[in-house]
Amino acid sequence: MGSCCTPDNSCSTGADTATTTVAIADTTTTVYAVSGMTCGHCRTAITNSVSALDGVISVDVDVDAGKVTVVTGGEPDDTRIAAAVDDAGYELTGRA
Repeated sequence: MGSCCTPDNSCSTGADTATTTVAIADTTTTVYAVSGMTCGHCRTAITNSVSALDGVISVDVDVDAGKVTVVTGGEPDDTRIAAAVDDAGYELTGRA
């Protein structure tokens, strides 16, 4: 009979979960203070610009708080992220 379990009763699909967990453990979340954001267009422009960088997994822009949260694989390159924010027309003033 077919089963996903091995003879020692461990599930053979567990390896995929372990790999995913390792990938998540290797990410870094960094919050930056960004000035000049006022609306949804600002959110979209910064999200698109920063998301295009290598190593960036996700970007969350909080316009009201003036903060941009960036999740990267490993340590972020603050200089490249600041340049991407600048290219979008805003100023990264430092880590929040």
